[in-house]
Order: sequence, then structure tokens, then C-alpha cells
Amino acid sequence: MASSLTKETAGQTGGATFFGHPRGLATLFMTEMWERFSYYGMRALLPLYLIAPNGLHMNPATATAIYSVYLSLVYLLAMPGGWFGDRVWGPRKTVAVAGAVIMVGHLVLALPSEGTFFVGLGLVAIGSGLLKSNISTMVGHLYDGPDDPRRDGGFTIFYMGINLGGFAAPLVIGTVGENVNWHLGFALAALGMALGVAQFLLGSRHLDARSFETPKPLSAKERASTLRKSMIWLAIAAVFYIVTVATGVYTLNWLLVPITVAGLVIPVMVLARIKRDKDLSATEQSKVSGYIWFFVAAALFWMIYDQGGSTMAIFAESSARNTVFGWEFPVSWYQSVNPVLIMALAPVFAAFWMALNRRGKEPSTIVKFSSGLVLVGASFFLFLAPLTIATDGHQAAAMWLVAIYFVQTVGELTLSPVGLSVTTKMAPAKYASQMMGVWFLAVTAGDCTTGLLSIAGVDLNGTGIVTLQAALAVLAGVAIYMYRGKVKKLMGDVR
Repeated sequence: MASSLTKETAGQTGGATFFGHPRGLATLFMTEMWERFSYYGMRALLPLYLIAPNGLHMNPATATAIYSVYLSLVYLLAMPGGWFGDRVWGPRKTVAVAGAVIMVGHLVLALPSEGTFFVGLGLVAIGSGLLKSNISTMVGHLYDGPDDPRRDGGFTIFYMGINLGGFAAPLVIGTVGENVNWHLGFALAALGMALGVAQFLLGSRHLDARSFETPKPLSAKERASTLRKSMIWLAIAAVFYIVTVATGVYTLNWLLVPITVAGLVIPVMVLARIKRDKDLSATEQSKVSGYIWFFVAAALFWMIYDQGGSTMAIFAESSARNTVFGWEFPVSWYQSVNPVLIMALAPVFAAFWMALNRRGKEPSTIVKFSSGLVLVGASFFLFLAPLTIATDGHQAAAMWLVAIYFVQTVGELTLSPVGLSVTTKMAPAKYASQMMGVWFLAVTAGDCTTGLLSIAGVDLNGTGIVTLQAALAVLAGVAIYMYRGKVKKLMGDVR
């Protein structure tokens, strides 16, 4: 009865609004803010805890591999998370359960045990994957279709919640984790998610009724088949790892390598399946071919960009002078630089593109994308300066790292919104809902590449590998620009 009453009153706000938007946006804004608070706080601590003598005391390569695999899992699981919301529980229930799973994961991370640590990491990744796609879907439900004039503004406000949580998390969780106790920091992340879940459940009555529905529920036959196949794969994995542990051959790489390989193979398989689909028209096939250019470029972009939380954080811990006007700050605080720059620069970029558009001079999607790649490559060329300074016991100034994060943020604002937009525009009608998950797979592929390099023992803080990555990104950006005519032709009517 309570469920029926909730559904009947969902979306009814009694005239209350949130900055002129449906009241339900406040619920989703706060949920996302607290989820990002917990996620980015834990993420800021993760590589530092892994290498700390009073943490897990791993070498930097292993720490980077674990960090990269964790990030790749979050984005890899976003696609099945969206499927779960569409076919099993519906968005609202999926987000509620996901939040609870994330909270439990952080609580497990708070336990002072290496054995449970990776269990907690896995739970946070699973919960984040379930939540990521479904909460965005519920934001869309608040508006009257894609032509609602408030829709873009609503998503802008929603994404501000992401950056508010991401900005505050390292300052609070990072400070406590580094200066007081690592596990207390992880516990604060659990508290943040608990607050998010509580206000989500209390505010669910303001959501649209569609958020409570399962759009395409599995039939009894499909449910039984899915459960059977899942149990078979779970049993195979369990037997495999039991055997490796029992025979004494198990190492951490037995876990990391399969995930990184899967993170590279799955995106290729998904794109190949879409490309081979005989139901697609010639125009749709052409657009998919054009999209592959953007996908590969995005994977390279995220491979470099996401090292801001691993390679650069580890460098800052050992080789940077983390002070401002003589005052020392925790290394995790660097992870607040990007969110605050996003909040400051995003309106500037939006106004800039609009001004150019009015004059008929706004750069095309291809030019923006290639610019993002060149910028992220330039950020790693800039990284060579502090790497060179930090020799013979010297330490690089903190502002070098801030400058690198600034260049990367400008690159992100040039590439990421365009990537999201072009994904929706170039998606075949048959795969309209799935293509956003495909975009997330570009992040997976990039992070898994970093993970494989780390597993192979490559020193990602070496000047040679940093130069190589920077050169690849710049060359890729130039190549896309040089072949913009060919890519534009493949894109058809998309601009």
C-alpha cells in the first residue's frame, strides 16, 4: 500500500520548485552530491593509502594498477547497471540499493584488514556502476521530453552537484585520512553515502512516476535464463580462483590482469557487434564508423587525464613541495583542483561557445575534440618540468601540478561535453539507450591501458613514458584535425 501511495504522489510537489525546476531535482542533486563526496574522497585517498608505510605499503606501479582497475570497473559496470535499471528493478529501486551497496563498501574499506579491503573496493565499484546510469535517467524523467526548455538547465544544476561533492571530499575525507587515520577517512565516505541514501529515500515522493517503473521488465523465461547464466559464470570464476589459491600460484595479478584485458576487449566487442548489425541503415553504419574515431581518441584522453589521481598524486607524495605560502597541505587536496576549476570555467566556456555561435564561428565537434586531445597531451609535456626538477633530492613546487590540472581541465571542458553530445547524436536508433554506456567504455579502455602498463612494471613517472603519452595524444589530436573532412563525411548530418 505504501508503495502504491508513493507512486501516486510521485512528482507532485505542491508548487514547490528547486531553482525553477521540479522539486525532484533537489533530491537527485543531493543524492549525486553525497555519492560523489564519498566516491571522490575515497578515490583521493586510495593511491596514497596503497603506497603508505602505515597503509598497504605497495610499490607505486601496483598502486597505480589497482587504482586504474578500480576506475575502469566503475565505468565498465555502468552499462550493466543501466540494463539492470531498465529490465529488473527500475531506476528508483536500483539507485536506492546501489547507494546502500556503496555505503557498505566504504564501511568494509574502513576495516583495518588487507583481505577485506579489496572486497570493499569491489562493492563500491558495483554500487557506483549501478547508480551512475540510473540517476541520470531519473533527472530526464522530471521533464516533458527532450524539447522541455528547462531540461539542459536541469542537467547543468545536477552536474554542479557532482563537482560540489568532488570539491569538498578531498578537503574533508582526504584531511582526516592522511592526518588522522586512513580507515576513519573511509568511514567518513560511508557516512556521506548514508546521508545521500537517507535523503534520497525521504525525497523519493518528489520523483516522477516513471522512476518507479521498470521500462522493459524481464519475462519469467528471460529472468530464469539470465540467473542461470550468471550463476554459471560466477561458479567458473569461483572454482578458478579457489584452485589458484589452493595451489599457491595466486598473486594479485591473477585478479588485475583479467579485469584489465576484459576492459579492453569488451569495448571492442561492443563496437564490433553494433557495426556488424545488419538492421542498421547505410547512414547509421557510416555514423558508427565515424564514432569509432571519437571513441579511440577519448580512450587516449582518459588514459592520461585519470592519471591525475594516481601517477601525479604519487609523484606529489614523494617529489613535490606541497605548500602554499609556507603552509603545508595534504596531498589529497590536489584532487579538489579539477572540480573547483570546472565550476569556475564551465559557465565561461558555455558563454564563449554561444558568443562564437552567434557570429557563426563556433568550432565544429571535430575541432573541439582534437583540441581536447592536444591539451591533455600538452599537460603531460608540462609534467616533464616538475619531473626534471625533482632530481637529486629536489622537490617541485605545488603550482606546477596545479598548472597541469588547469590545462587538463580546459581539455576536459573542450572534449567531454562534446563527447556526450556526439554520442547521443551519432547513436543508431536501435542502440539509443546503450550508446551512453559505450561512451563510458572509452574511460574503461583508457584506464585499463594504464593498468596494463603498470602491471607490466612500466614507471609511469618516468620522463620517457610521460613524453610518449604526451606525444601520442598531440599526434592523435592533429590526426583527427587533418582527417576532419573524412570524419565529417562519416558523421553525415551531425555537426
